[in-house]
Order: sequence, then C-alpha cells, then structure tokens
Amino acid sequence: MSLSSYLSPTRLLEGYLRRCLTAAGLTSQTLSIDSETTIHFWGPSPLDPSIDDRPVMLLLHGFGPSAMWQWRRQIQAFSPSAFRVYCPDLVFFGDSTTSSTNRSEVFQAECMAKLMEKLRIEKKFNVVGTSYGGFVAYHMAKMWPEKVEKVVIASSGINMRKCDSESLLQRSNCECIEKVMLPSTASELRTLMGLASSWRMLRMFPDALWNDFISVSN
Repeated sequence: MSLSSYLSPTRLLEGYLRRCLTAAGLTSQTLSIDSETTIHFWGPSPLDPSIDDRPVMLLLHGFGPSAMWQWRRQIQAFSPSAFRVYCPDLVFFGDSTTSSTNRSEVFQAECMAKLMEKLRIEKKFNVVGTSYGGFVAYHMAKMWPEKVEKVVIASSGINMRKCDSESLLQRSNCECIEKVMLPSTASELRTLMGLASSWRMLRMFPDALWNDFISVSN
C-alpha cells in the first residue's frame, strides 16, 4: 500500500464512519438473497438479545456513495434503543452486487424486499428513502403495503418530468445526465455537490480532495 493511501482523507473518514456505525450497535454483513444478487448492509448483530423487541427501520440511500456515507446521524439517533435499523447498499452501490441485467427501481425494491425476507423480518417495517432511495421506498410501499408500516421519502423527484432533467442539465452546463450523476473528474464532482448542497465551502475544496474521493469510491 502506498503512502498516499495511508494519507487519504476519504479512507480516514470511512474509518470514522465505520466506528460510528459500530458504536451504534450495527455490524457490517453480507447476504445472498438469490442466485444472482448479494446485498451488503449494516444491521444489528443476529446475536443481539433485543432484536425482536424494537420496531424495524430500513434506510435506503441516494445515488452516489455507499449507505454508511449518508445515514450516520440517523443511525446514531435511532439505533440501538429506539429502532432495529437496517442500512443496505442498494444494488450496484458499495459492496452490493448482481449478475442480473435489470437496472430499474422496481428491481431495487424487489431486492430490498428479498433482503428483509432473508433476515426473517416477519412484522411490518418502516422504510425511509432519500433521493434515488426514495424511488425504491415508493415502490416498496406500493408493491407490499402489507409489509410496509410507514414510508418516509425525502428529497426525491418521484413526480419528475422530462423538463426537470433538462433544467438540471442547463444549471450544470453538462451535455448528458451521466456527467452530472457519475462524475469522473474533480470539476464534475464539484458541480454535482454544488447542485446538491447549499454549503458554499464545498466550492473551496481543492481538486486533490475531490480526486481522492473519486479514486476511493471507484
């Protein structure tokens, strides 16, 4: 491992996030939900004696980095005393993989439903989705109303129209949505973060920091 890997701010932050989730009572786990798909998730240890006493909450992250980057504060607030929290990487994100050619939000919803079945969650559970995860949460609530107790959808364009995407491209000065959502350079990532956050300090981050994040995420 090179010296630059030891000094990577992104890897240092990843280590901090992992410690936060572990301190909140969650462990990193991987589960095959069928012959094609494997889901990585953070959840309570199967040996946790209070595992059946708490209401269940499923947290679905948005488009971008893996789940632990987006839900730290919520996990610290809700786990372990208030809720039995499960925080998976959606398929194609983080360490969740599949050999299926399906790429739809419905497929993601089906995978999350299978995960809950594999975890033997028999009672109704709550689903919280942000951004892209909101689309998945919506389909879960629509397809399995007998399983979903409550659903919370935040910052998600469930009713997006074609003109909304065109407006986004104009604001970002990009030719295609892939350049916006899948940045490969520091400039593209800075543009995406500028659209996603009102925190002006982000624009002052040096290219080296953005490139480090892209390198570790890939």
